[in-house]
Order: sequence, then C-alpha cells, then structure tokens
Amino acid sequence: MYEQEEIKPYSRHGDKGQQVEQMFDGIAHSYDRLNHLLSLGIDRGWRRKTIKALMPYQPRKILDIATGTGDFAILAARMLQPERIVGADISEGMMQIARQKVSDANLHDIISFQKEDCMALSFADNSFDAVIVAYGVRNYSDLDRGLREMLRVLKPGGHVAILELATPRRFPMKQLFYIYGHIVMPAVGRLLSKDKRAYSYLPQTMQAFPQGEVMQGIMERAGFHEVRFKRFTFGLSTMYIGQKTMSQR
Repeated sequence: MYEQEEIKPYSRHGDKGQQVEQMFDGIAHSYDRLNHLLSLGIDRGWRRKTIKALMPYQPRKILDIATGTGDFAILAARMLQPERIVGADISEGMMQIARQKVSDANLHDIISFQKEDCMALSFADNSFDAVIVAYGVRNYSDLDRGLREMLRVLKPGGHVAILELATPRRFPMKQLFYIYGHIVMPAVGRLLSKDKRAYSYLPQTMQAFPQGEVMQGIMERAGFHEVRFKRFTFGLSTMYIGQKTMSQR
C-alpha cells in the first residue's frame, strides 16, 4: 500500500475530501482562466495526447473522474466520438460550469455530469470501456482506494488514462519550476481566484505525488496491467495508461 503524504488545502484537521470540495467550489469561477494562464496553454496539448492514446481502443462508454469544468470530457467526446461520457466530480460549482460548456457545444446528448465520491463510486462493476482523469488523482485522500475504484468500474479489456502534473527532475527546469510553483503560481492564483491557499496547495500536491516508475508500480499493485507512462514538456506533466485484463471481473 502506498502511503501518500496527506496535504490538505486549508487545515491539517478535518476531512480532505470536504476541503477539496470547498476549494474547487470557491475557485470554479476562475479555474479555466487560471489553468491555461499558469500552464501557458501547454496543458491543451497534453490533454490531446492523452485522449489520442485511447483512440486504438475505441471506447464507447467513458467515465471522466474529477471532471472539473468538463474540458477533458468535451475533448474526449470530439476525438473519440463515444456513445456516452459521464463526468464525475465532488464539486458542484465546477460541474455547473461544465454543464453550460456542454450545452454550448451541443454535446448534452453524449455528456452528463453527476456528483461522486471518487473513493466510493456509485457505478456498478464493469460499467465503462475507459476511465479518464486529468489533474485529479493528486487530490485523492487515498490513492490506492481511488485506483481500485477505477479498476472496479472498468469493463474487462478496458483502459484507464491518467494525466497528472509533475515536478521536473533535472537542472535547470527543476529549479525554475520551484520558483514558479512556490512564488509565481500562488501570487497569480491569489490575485485572480481570491483564494489565498488554493494555489499554494496545488504546487505542494505536485511535489508530494508519486511520479514515473513509482506511480507505475502503484497502478500495477492496484490491479492494472501493461501500465506505461510518458512524460511531457521537460517532465511538467505525465500520462499513465493501464488496462484491466479480460480475466479480471
């Protein structure tokens, strides 16, 4: 079992899930603008590459965990053309924005949203051909449990695609990112989101989150097979792909 350092947005005391919900409800109004601004728009390319990795498997039913404001779900709908996508998130504030985006994109017949606890999903076993997550798993209170839930709701033969931010490991990007993450990101985040803590919490979770081979091993221990990963843009983001075998029920 992986013992992840528990970092909470506001207080060391209290439930992490409730604090994360409160944080994302509070920054929902500025989340998209800040996301693209702080990543200089590079995050759009990372998302496309991750969805593209699922194209050979042609998933028809997809679960987008930690869907946020729906960008990943909308991109998956356009690139993969599935029958159905369910976006699940703990934050109703984020999903309100997602629903409006889906309506504007005329994708409401394909994409729906519902509030879910990623530690205990309400979906039946073997429900989805693919589970996708962009920038959500580092907020999990229990990574092992969350991964096992993804595996449970996947159909045998289905795939998981996880995209997560990472911290560069080599000079000079490692040093530059430290300055950016601990000085620039919190300052810009406070200015635009009005939340003094959220954009200090996010860089901390990036540093604490397991990366590369470590995360690969954690996914394998959770039950995923043929797990592979690929780093993007000097190690700023990493994609993980795993499979549920046909023999797993």
